[in-house]
Amino acid sequence: MKVVILFDGVCNLCNGVVQFLIKRDSGDHFRFAALQSDFGERVTSQLDQHDLDSIIVMTNGKMYTKSSGALQIVKKMDGAWKYLYGLRIMPKLIRDRLYDIIAHNRHKVFGRRDSCMMPTPELKRKFLE
Repeated sequence: MKVVILFDGVCNLCNGVVQFLIKRDSGDHFRFAALQSDFGERVTSQLDQHDLDSIIVMTNGKMYTKSSGALQIVKKMDGAWKYLYGLRIMPKLIRDRLYDIIAHNRHKVFGRRDSCMMPTPELKRKFLE
C-alpha cells in the first residue's frame, strides 16, 4: 500500500520536501498530490478547516495531519531517517505546536510559487490528479 502525501503545491518548503522524498524513495512507497489539485480538494472537503494548513498523509486507510503525518512519512523512509519516528514519544501537543510554528512561517521564510510544481514525465506516475 502506498503512502499518499498531500502538500501545499505553492509552498517552496513543501515542494523542496517532496523533491527530497522522491530522491530517497527507493522502495517506491510514496505518492503525492498538491492540496490545490482535484484529488487534494476532494480529500480536504472531508476535513475540518483547522486541518487545511497541514500536510495530510493517508496510509492504511487512515488520515494523519501535522506532526503525526510527518512521522508516518519518516517511518517509511530508508536509512537513518526512519529513526526520527522515535519522536512519536514526544507529546502530540508539543509536536503539533512546533509543526504549527513552521507551517505558519513557511511562506515568509521559504517563499511561495505562483503555481503548483509540474512533475517531469518520468515522475508523473508518483503524482495523483
